Amino acid sequence: MNFAKVFKSLGDDTRLRILNLFLQSNQRLCVCEMVDALLLPQYKISKSLTMMKNAELMIPTQRGTWVYYEPNPNPSECMRDLFVLIKNHFKEKFPEDLQRLQQRLSMRKEGLCVVGFALKDKLTSDGHSNQN
Repeated sequence: MNFAKVFKSLGDDTRLRILNLFLQSNQRLCVCEMVDALLLPQYKISKSLTMMKNAELMIPTQRGTWVYYEPNPNPSECMRDLFVLIKNHFKEKFPEDLQRLQQRLSMRKEGLCVVGFALKDKLTSDGHSNQN
């Protein structure tokens, strides 16, 4: 494990929010689900995921037309401790992200994303629909 890479990749709010989504939801997520949950542009999510993947924090898996990410399923002891620390101390830090993610995950079919970028334009920053 390259400690400098790991800590550098965690030294950004966006990357911490991304990792928190995974650790709190215990789900594999595709980029479009993260975009909708975090209300951030796709390029920013992808750039953050690349940095986290290079630090071996995240692992991508192709399923059909989608690439799903998850925290490293075989982390070093130090990385496992970091995951526990973030999960325990960040559970209340970004509640809106988690609300939007739960709403977004409810759109899955058979546990997989089939929608693409769905909520980005339909949700306000507090997770409520603009439609109605």
